[in-house]
Amino acid sequence: MRSRDFSGGLHPTVILWVAVGLLGFAVLPWYGVEDGFFGLSWLFEGYPLDSEFAPALILNLKGEKLWLAPLGLLLATPLLLWGRRKSDPLFGRLLVAIGAAGFAWLLFQGFAIGLRGWQFGWLHSLFGDLDDRQFGMGYGALLVGLAFLFLFSLGFAARGAVGGDVFVVSTIAFVVASVGLFIFMPILQMLANALITEDGTYSLTTFLGKLFSARLWSLDCLAGGSRCGVAWNSLFLAVLVGVLTTVLGLVFALMVTRTGFRYGKLLRALTVLPIITPPFVIGLAIILLFGLSGAVTQTFSELFGIQPTRWIYGLPGLLIAQLLAFTPIAFLVLIGVVEGVSPSMEEAAQTLRANRWQTFWTVSLPLMRPGLANAFLLGFIESMADFGNPLVLGGNFDVLSTEIFFAIVGAQNDEAQAAILALVLLAFTLLAFYAQRFWLGKKSYTTMSGKGDAGVHPELPTGLKRAVYGAAGFWVAFTIFIYATIFYGSFVKLWGVDHSLTFAHYVKAFAVGWNEFGIHWKGSAWSSFWTTLQIALISSPLTAAIGLLTAYLLVRQNFAGKNAFEFGTMLSFAIPGTVIGVSYVIAFNVPPIELTGTGIILVLSFIFRNMPVGVRAGVASMSQIDKSLDESSLTLGANSWQTFRKVVLPLLRPAIVAALVYSFVRAMTAISAIIFLVSARYDMSTSYIVGRVENNEYGIAIAYSAVLIGVMLVVVGLMQLVVGRRNIGRRGQHGDPQSGGWRSNVSLPARNQPAFSGGG
Repeated sequence: MRSRDFSGGLHPTVILWVAVGLLGFAVLPWYGVEDGFFGLSWLFEGYPLDSEFAPALILNLKGEKLWLAPLGLLLATPLLLWGRRKSDPLFGRLLVAIGAAGFAWLLFQGFAIGLRGWQFGWLHSLFGDLDDRQFGMGYGALLVGLAFLFLFSLGFAARGAVGGDVFVVSTIAFVVASVGLFIFMPILQMLANALITEDGTYSLTTFLGKLFSARLWSLDCLAGGSRCGVAWNSLFLAVLVGVLTTVLGLVFALMVTRTGFRYGKLLRALTVLPIITPPFVIGLAIILLFGLSGAVTQTFSELFGIQPTRWIYGLPGLLIAQLLAFTPIAFLVLIGVVEGVSPSMEEAAQTLRANRWQTFWTVSLPLMRPGLANAFLLGFIESMADFGNPLVLGGNFDVLSTEIFFAIVGAQNDEAQAAILALVLLAFTLLAFYAQRFWLGKKSYTTMSGKGDAGVHPELPTGLKRAVYGAAGFWVAFTIFIYATIFYGSFVKLWGVDHSLTFAHYVKAFAVGWNEFGIHWKGSAWSSFWTTLQIALISSPLTAAIGLLTAYLLVRQNFAGKNAFEFGTMLSFAIPGTVIGVSYVIAFNVPPIELTGTGIILVLSFIFRNMPVGVRAGVASMSQIDKSLDESSLTLGANSWQTFRKVVLPLLRPAIVAALVYSFVRAMTAISAIIFLVSARYDMSTSYIVGRVENNEYGIAIAYSAVLIGVMLVVVGLMQLVVGRRNIGRRGQHGDPQSGGWRSNVSLPARNQPAFSGGG
């Protein structure tokens, strides 16, 4: 973001961030408020003199926590730049030094001093006993940290980094800092245990022995044995799921956009159903239908005299459940990519006498490669990290995610083994990541430019169209069958024993009454329901925003460390939710960032666990948008922020919907990570459902799941309505000018429009 070179006073962006820092240092409580900051009860409980709620400045004036004083001095240092131009070399150098020193000192003092004084023995040996201690940082420290981070960014931009663009530099700094604190730091603390032995010492020999154990890498199943290693099981299942979910997602995307299918909206809603369902509920429905005593199994046994078996447990059941759960992810990624292929390019192929099959195979499909690659990668990673389905349906087919869970919470309680398993899983994901990049290569897949496109997408070849209808029809029928079982099961008194219908499960969970205070939510599920809805609505827009900003940096900007940056944003998706949950407990249970038991830790876990979906969807869609659109906007006087907001963002509506929908429903249905992070005050719907399943209250569990499905369908529909659709042609699917819309969804700024002068 470009800004004017101010010559009088102090640069306004510097003033802004110094003011933010001073607000955090001198006004807001430095440490976390136990009863919640936004309750504001701390204002009436001794603020600002009480040390529990005092700002850092008041603490220093009282002679307490003197290690915080350098932060205040550093915040005042930018006054030395008074009257200097931004082009002055000292301007950038001083801001970089202030920002780096302030942020580094903030982290150092936080990690060095904890609840019992010095956190590390070498500091105790160097400085002796410390008579004071400190607790977890609060909103005062947060604002000071942001101030130093963005002062550093402003200085870096002033020195010419990334073309001197403040918006881009600030966004990179913010994403890197966030990923470092909330992905790398917890995971590294978790993986640091990989070298630890049972007696607490470090041993490379023990580490290598566990890493290359037969339990992980055995190939006995190929030689007639009963089992293969856990690593091979996970890899084989993930490849199968990645390929099949990509194919099914493409089938549904083609059916909606290229066949003249009249019920596209209904199909979109139906394909989203599996992703908004807790995974163990799908697994439970599959067991009730195809298990040893399942309805379908018993019916086939009676009709054909087939001996019932436990075939559903293991690879077949896992594959079916994961295909049901993860195909919608591929569809959400691919629908925007399929729509984004330029109709004019396909019409040009037909003008050159290519038939519809040749056009699809040589023009349309190759231009969809970014979407296909990203859909496969997400399906592969989702399968690797899935926990709920293997827990319910795994049987003797062990996979890495459940092995990690049992290594942590089982009788062995071996965190080192869990860390080693996580390393193997991460290696597989990294391999898939680079295989995807190799397949895409350096080819261009741009199909949208600044010129209008009046073309119409051709329909699919007749044979392919029939195959699409057949595959989609079978999968839709199977999905409806599964969900009819779930819906029916919520009204059955006791499945398999008493099939009489009742509303008792809904009444027990969601009863509403009246008392002298008004509405009384007396059902047992209401507390977890409202908490889950609140956490999901807060985390989903933040997840989408960070994901799409990151995608913009990856596709549109070139900077040092870009590949490492992209890998870092995908890291959380490669780690099972169980490891994320445990690593968050380890990292954020003690100062300096003390979040365990709060709603914030749930929001953060959802943001950085689900952010890669927004990143991959944004990358897939943005790869099709010509950079000349950005360049035209910049030439007409806009800055990077205006270009992103007015030009790029409107063309990313499919990616926005994908990120919003996915992050919201994952927050509503996640189990593997949050099972370690919930508390009595912040209980989530999935942990409540797990509790009911453990108590054999299947009716309440399924009834709650049915309510969640209905609520999420409504919210997903509202999200799609608010975000809207992207129109890149002047005509609709069937040539109707009104159906496609004649409006332009992209607005370039006027030449005389002034550039925004702020930054960061």
